Amino acid sequence: MPRTPDSGTPEPDRDEEPWLGSDKVSELWQVREHWLPSVAALADVRVRKYGGESRGTWGAALTFYDYHPGDARRAALAISEGRVDIPSVWRLNTPGGRLAEYGGLFAFRLGCLIVLALVLSSIWMLVHELASS
Repeated sequence: MPRTPDSGTPEPDRDEEPWLGSDKVSELWQVREHWLPSVAALADVRVRKYGGESRGTWGAALTFYDYHPGDARRAALAISEGRVDIPSVWRLNTPGGRLAEYGGLFAFRLGCLIVLALVLSSIWMLVHELASS
């Protein structure tokens, strides 16, 4: 899948600094990646959105965002000074945000472990049943 901006997005100047991806901006702002577009809107950061096209009954493709580097740095300063009001669960540097970020990952891993245990116990019971007959 090509990672190109929307057709309405003007072409960047060749001297322009490359736009930042979500991973870099998440580190810069200390905000969970899921909430970056919302924080960008709060901080008036220019965003390039691409992907997300409809796939009919199969839903939509993933949506990717790139952030203007100058705007992202300006927003980082505003966020660190507290001039942009961001809920604490959106942040990576608050207890609520860390719990939301890693709690979901823990729940996913725990669920996978339970499913694996069920599959292995089912196989064990099947093998035991075949061996005893």
